[in-house]
Amino acid sequence: MNAPSPSPDAMRQARRRFLWMKIALFGFFAVLAGRLVYVQVVKAPQYRDLARRQYEVRERLPAARGNIYDRNDRVLVSNAVGVSFAVDPKMIGNDAGKVASRFGRAFQRPPATYLDKIALKKSNFVWLERRVKPQFSRTVRAGEIKGLVEIKEPLRLYHYEHLGGQVIGCTDIDNRGLTGIELYLDSHLRGNEGYVVLQRVGKGQPRVSVDYPRLDPTVGCSATLTLDIECQTIAEEELARGIERTGAESGLVIMLEPSTGEILALAHAPSLDPANPSAAATDVMRNRAVSDMFEPGSVFKLVTASAALERGVVKPGQKFFAEEGRYTVRLANGTVRNIITDSHPYGTITFQQAMELSSNIVMAKVSDRIGSEQLYTTARNFGFGTETGIDLPGEINGDLKKPNQWSGTTLNTMAYGYEVGVTPLQITAAYAAVANRGVLMRPFIVRKVVSAEGETVRETRPQVVRRVISAATARLLTEFFEGVVLRGTAKAAAVPGLRVAGKTGTARKFIDGRYEVGRNTSSFIGYFPVEDPKVVCLVMLDHPRIGGTTGGESSAPIFRAIAGKVFAMSRHFSRAPAAVMAANDTRLVPDVVSLSAGVAREILEKRGFAVVQSGNGGVVREQSPHAGAMVREGATVTLTAADIPAAAGVTVVPDLYGMPLRRAINTLALYQLDVAVAGSGIVVSQQPASAQKVKTGTRIRISCEPRSRALLSLN
Repeated sequence: MNAPSPSPDAMRQARRRFLWMKIALFGFFAVLAGRLVYVQVVKAPQYRDLARRQYEVRERLPAARGNIYDRNDRVLVSNAVGVSFAVDPKMIGNDAGKVASRFGRAFQRPPATYLDKIALKKSNFVWLERRVKPQFSRTVRAGEIKGLVEIKEPLRLYHYEHLGGQVIGCTDIDNRGLTGIELYLDSHLRGNEGYVVLQRVGKGQPRVSVDYPRLDPTVGCSATLTLDIECQTIAEEELARGIERTGAESGLVIMLEPSTGEILALAHAPSLDPANPSAAATDVMRNRAVSDMFEPGSVFKLVTASAALERGVVKPGQKFFAEEGRYTVRLANGTVRNIITDSHPYGTITFQQAMELSSNIVMAKVSDRIGSEQLYTTARNFGFGTETGIDLPGEINGDLKKPNQWSGTTLNTMAYGYEVGVTPLQITAAYAAVANRGVLMRPFIVRKVVSAEGETVRETRPQVVRRVISAATARLLTEFFEGVVLRGTAKAAAVPGLRVAGKTGTARKFIDGRYEVGRNTSSFIGYFPVEDPKVVCLVMLDHPRIGGTTGGESSAPIFRAIAGKVFAMSRHFSRAPAAVMAANDTRLVPDVVSLSAGVAREILEKRGFAVVQSGNGGVVREQSPHAGAMVREGATVTLTAADIPAAAGVTVVPDLYGMPLRRAINTLALYQLDVAVAGSGIVVSQQPASAQKVKTGTRIRISCEPRSRALLSLN
């Protein structure tokens, strides 16, 4: 029996269902195709990046900062390899407590410190410690814990620890300049970072592949400063002793070469350890020599005397009545305008004596003859009220008001250093102008910057600012200042065998709108030797409290100690007065032991000595006559030379016991050894001991004491 044929309606319904099925299938495939186009074309870059991040990792390659050297090419700052530790909080999981405990023991901190960092779930990369010494790798053992990583980074190495801390400056945790030279030359020193792209293997560990890009970091430029680390050591050592002796709150020393403007030393107390800046207070990090302003007191009488002598309103021997120590200045109607006092009562004295004895009263009377415009112009010419232009960050102008802003007392009080604000560097540069026969030089501290390829990027040469006073006036002022040391307020600054010129200053501190009795800024600034000034030195103390508070009582003795050591140790000076040497036709034999034979011969021949060398070595081990001996011009100096025993990368520690500091430093340089110095004068101990074999570049720590105390220690 045949099945009945479907009715036309059923046929139509079947065709309709089939049509809708085709439409649905077509729509599905259309949507699928559209999605594939969206994923593979529109979103392709995003998904490629996502996939790449799963099997690739981009590692930053930090650049090593350039080295910093002193004027004699001794390394002040270099780099070492440090390690940093980071964690991925999402991967660390249940090991968070173990990590915190391990880091707490290693770095002597509460484990909670690290747990708080690990708890930062919003990030998959958190630093736990940055740029620490490599030995912590053995303690932390990052490879044992999944999610804990160790990264090698450059670590800044300060070879002389706190010496010159405020000047050299420091870097932040990312090795960027934060203060001092590190900040001022940051764009030169920091170099350029690189990177490397690594490929992850099956277990997620990265490996280097030649198929992935790499950009090597560029090492930063190196900088050579005008600082002399020997002068810096002496300045900081004696400043610290002076602060202990006087009970001062703080202090600073600036040493400058007057003919060039080069900074030889810039010392602060308290000092800054640039390797640990976070431990220092904010005011300790500041370079107060350029960033702090103070009322200078009597050291500003330089300006008054210069204006008076240069314009001929007074003569050195002209007499003035010093009012027996108290001078009442009255207006025309008899009203008291000002009362000026001297520390000691004086009667009639000459203008030169007024400078030597530091009479405020005579300076005030002389200022009336000079006038406000001329006094202001002279102060401005010396550089007060403007930046010196030194290559250090944070310098300020000071405060020198124009005459139309002066009060009725300003002319007289500015004549002895009040109602004017100056920086320590401005005062030093002004006295350097007198020492330089009236010519003001721009002070500078960066001698040159050299790229890693040896190309000189920048170089600073001595720059004349202007002639401030005539050479004749400068000579008169030098006579005045030498009289201050010989007969006046700075007898404590005198150095046997050395002619010194200088001036004391004592100014009450202005606090909360009034001058505080007993709170002084005490200073002494001098230069030497008078016949050919090589060094200008400012010593300034804040609020000395023990053994006298004036500049002559507190600061001058520190100057004497510094000048005496620099005079005895520096290659610039002779230990016998020039007049004595000329009269006897004699010469001082320089110290050339531990210098290379060629350099020693050159030094001796330039000074008029005949040289005989025994031995074929490259280093002078003995000399005859000995250093410091006085001999006739043209005398023969015999040098005994020998080579330094050393294997590749290894050297023998020399015996430094009893050596002067300069010779010890030269000796270590020849043996290719680094040095850390404590104290100044004669070496009384060293570590490691002599005769030990060490790697070249090893740091030798030496302790020195002044010659008088060292002789007792050596005996």
